[in-house]
Amino acid sequence: MGAGSRRPLAVTCGEPAGIGPEIAVAARRALGDEVPFFLIGDPAHLPRGTALREIAAPAEAGATPAGLLPVLAHPFPAPALPGRPDPANAAAVIEVIARAVDLVRTGAAAGVVTGPIQKQVLVEGAGFAFPGHTEYLAALAGVDRVVMMLACAALRVVPVTIHRALAEVPARLTPTLLTETLRITEAALRQDFGIDRPRLAVSGLNPHAGEGGLMGREEIAVIRPVLERLRAEGMALAGPMPADTMFHPAAREGYDAAVCMYHDQALIPIKTLDFSGGVNVTLGLPFVRTSPDHGTALDIAGRGQADPTSLIAALRMADALAARRAGT
Repeated sequence: MGAGSRRPLAVTCGEPAGIGPEIAVAARRALGDEVPFFLIGDPAHLPRGTALREIAAPAEAGATPAGLLPVLAHPFPAPALPGRPDPANAAAVIEVIARAVDLVRTGAAAGVVTGPIQKQVLVEGAGFAFPGHTEYLAALAGVDRVVMMLACAALRVVPVTIHRALAEVPARLTPTLLTETLRITEAALRQDFGIDRPRLAVSGLNPHAGEGGLMGREEIAVIRPVLERLRAEGMALAGPMPADTMFHPAAREGYDAAVCMYHDQALIPIKTLDFSGGVNVTLGLPFVRTSPDHGTALDIAGRGQADPTSLIAALRMADALAARRAGT
């Protein structure tokens, strides 16, 4: 199926003072017609001289010449000054995300690819009540639990607890949370990644996976009982494993995804292996959502230095996941 005959992906602008708008332009230039997508945002926030075509509906994106960026206009109240987020634009940033979700849920778009947001500005300017994109998308979709996966060619990782202070992790690491995370991850690897029998490597929480209780008992009290119960149901699970031995090349050959107990345990290895090409994928949603695995990069916004590699990878992955869900 050619790009022109596929439903396009909806790309949200994210924080307009960050690098989101400029990497969307660069991604369109790099991908051409390979992946059909359109940007939702204010055309006035795009880099000066951007070749664009304003569209009235997503279906028009596929007919847009490859040299032009299709833009579904969403007016913002204030200009976008690179590197200087304006809280006056916060509500519109949130509205764009909700609009993209509406488009994909009505079938007008194939999936959502989100540009990076500046959460503090959203809180200050619009009272944003969510720790991040992932939780807001879950609320929009009406689902209780979603899972954040970071993926690149060499590795897929899933943190069980996300966007939480390290001191909060032990209390939040419950059998229910771990069980739901493992179930959602395995189901997504089957449905979206086409892996018939997913193999999951599960880390411990403590150094040396607790070393028999000498360095912590979460492995004994929480993690191991969950793994034993799910193994009895037929899931292919290894662990709890010491996190410091899970990510060398030979270890990575033994699993399809690594499930870790907290943010840095999962994200440090993938960002070390592929800092520019990692993709954030939200598992457990009724639609496809990916995102570049980086922030707004306010320090380089507007300077022409932003690397679109992660957004390009996010677009390609969303396109492939959407095609698999559609059976094409």
